[in-house]
Amino acid sequence: MKITKRTFFYFDWISFCTTWSIAFIGLLFVYSATTTETVQFSLYFKKQLFGFLTGFGIYWFFCLTDFRKLCRTGYFLYFAMILILVYTLIKGKIGMGAQRWIDLKLFRFQPSELAKLLFPPFFTYFLYTENDVPIYSLETFVPILTCLGVSSFLILRQPDLGTALVVGGSGLVLLWFAGIGKKFFRYGLLLCTLSLPLSWHFLKPYQKKRIMVFLGAGESHKERYQIEQSKIAIGSGGFWGKGFARGTQNTMFFLPESRTDFIFSVLCEEWGFVGGIILLLLYLTLFLRIFYRIEKVKTFFAKLLGIGLLTPIILSAFINIAMVCGMLPIVGIPLPLMSYGITSLWITCAGLGWIQGIIIKMS
Repeated sequence: MKITKRTFFYFDWISFCTTWSIAFIGLLFVYSATTTETVQFSLYFKKQLFGFLTGFGIYWFFCLTDFRKLCRTGYFLYFAMILILVYTLIKGKIGMGAQRWIDLKLFRFQPSELAKLLFPPFFTYFLYTENDVPIYSLETFVPILTCLGVSSFLILRQPDLGTALVVGGSGLVLLWFAGIGKKFFRYGLLLCTLSLPLSWHFLKPYQKKRIMVFLGAGESHKERYQIEQSKIAIGSGGFWGKGFARGTQNTMFFLPESRTDFIFSVLCEEWGFVGGIILLLLYLTLFLRIFYRIEKVKTFFAKLLGIGLLTPIILSAFINIAMVCGMLPIVGIPLPLMSYGITSLWITCAGLGWIQGIIIKMS
């Protein structure tokens, strides 16, 4: 790793500053969501601060390391990740009814987050070694689809429907850009539609309940409690908000999972409509800017890798915000760079730093 004139010349300072602006806002609202009268700086805030500082280092490591070496390493690590997912189902730590974590003493690591980071290099490196000219038959994608299906299934078994959807959705986006063909998506859509009744029986009871709540079922003090409290928090913020760390839904603990899945609701209650729009504009700036720079990347495989690394971040942000606003069922997806969670923060920083490295090398 070394910094050259090219690093500074092609470095995308706009996406860099936007990334860390969102992450800093996230740190502020993890503080707001966890501070109490007796404990000002909670353990959650201290861990998130640790994740923020180390995430900065991870961002630079992935930015300055040759993205081609990272891609080759990521290809092999993907298979190791599948083994770790199997281990998680057997020996993982259970929390809130799900077996998703491995206890590393200092913090709990969520292996399913690795799939968001490692599937794009696995996908890209596999296609590159198959044929350095991006023209493929449907048969070429069979091993990729198999590995994508296995990893998504293992994540779904934890159960973690949200991450499984993000990983699966990201895989489909990559398949589209790689040129798998419209016929695959037409038949795939038909198959998914026909299998919906069967898929319903494989969902956990709480997952079925969340879908029914999204469709309007349930009582406000029972099944609908989470989404009702989220909407109250967002709506009560008004235009300017109630003030930082002064949101009643947040400070009086009416809003569940305020530091994780519903961090956007906390922001909207305390910073109001203005704060919500500012955060949305920051995300929009980040995503459009990166797409603009990736579009100028010279080689197909580098461009494909960049798109693959960015897609799960976009999907996670969209699903989380739509979820807490009641536009999608609650599936438990953290808001990238904002929600509490060291694993999620590290993976997002690694992905964005990796993209920055691609932009520097291939622009």
